[in-house]
Amino acid sequence: MGQAAARTRVTGRFLHFLAVDWSGAAGERHKGIALALADGDGGPPVLVEPLKRGWSRAEVLMFLQEDLPADTLVGMDLGIALPFADCGAYFPGYADSPADARSLWALVDRLCADDPHFAASSFVDDDALAPYFRRHGGREGAQFRCDDAEHGRGRFRVTEHAQAAMGCKPYSNFNLVGAAQVGKSSLTGMRILHHLGGKLPIWPVDPLPDKGSVIVEIYTTLAAREAGRSASASKIRSYEALNEALEILGSPPVHGEGPIDDHSSDALLSAAWLRKVAHEPQRWNPPDTTEQIARTEGWTFGAY
Repeated sequence: MGQAAARTRVTGRFLHFLAVDWSGAAGERHKGIALALADGDGGPPVLVEPLKRGWSRAEVLMFLQEDLPADTLVGMDLGIALPFADCGAYFPGYADSPADARSLWALVDRLCADDPHFAASSFVDDDALAPYFRRHGGREGAQFRCDDAEHGRGRFRVTEHAQAAMGCKPYSNFNLVGAAQVGKSSLTGMRILHHLGGKLPIWPVDPLPDKGSVIVEIYTTLAAREAGRSASASKIRSYEALNEALEILGSPPVHGEGPIDDHSSDALLSAAWLRKVAHEPQRWNPPDTTEQIARTEGWTFGAY
């Protein structure tokens, strides 16, 4: 996988760059979802405005299916899979544990078919699967720490170990508690990936094709770090700070003054970052990724 990716020509490969700041919160519309688009020809990144106040997950899916500009690199801020390599399975001991990421997405969507707005509550509350998660009310499943890691934050994918080595503080996709919880965001995102039905390749679960749009997983903290922010100060809440970061990435400033919500700033900065780094072959050739890891765990674009 790594050698094939290194041979892929990526210079000028994409014409547009879309960053999606995601949310796993309950309800139909979410202030935590923001989309920003950067043009490959230059100019400042711009927010993609929803039809109503706040994006719904269904509307994001429709945008990806019907309104995505040609040859767009789409970065979605969520985990596209669960840890697999550490314990030899997503759910060790569970008879129906999926063999790869696409099968995982299908399982999540099947068990959550009755959950509205692409929620994933039924999955984490399933009697057979709940033991693998840390849930609210002090409910930590017996399998949550099956990796026996000293940090105690739950199981990590190989890509999250790479994030930690870069100075970030990732949390497990099996964690559903607290401000750092990323589990529900990732699980709801997996439902969206399943409903795309192969319409868009999901790298590196799917190989990078020679043309067309592609979805990658992003971690907005990585974009912020390359824009001069520390991991602990990655959230930007003013236009002044946002434009300082955009300047470091070689992007023109966005128009605005005063405060900006961190979901919008994450999306704007990440879109500009994708435009800056997408042509770099090493971004598509992570050193610790094998075919099995790519197929089961995926990878965070930009982690190396």
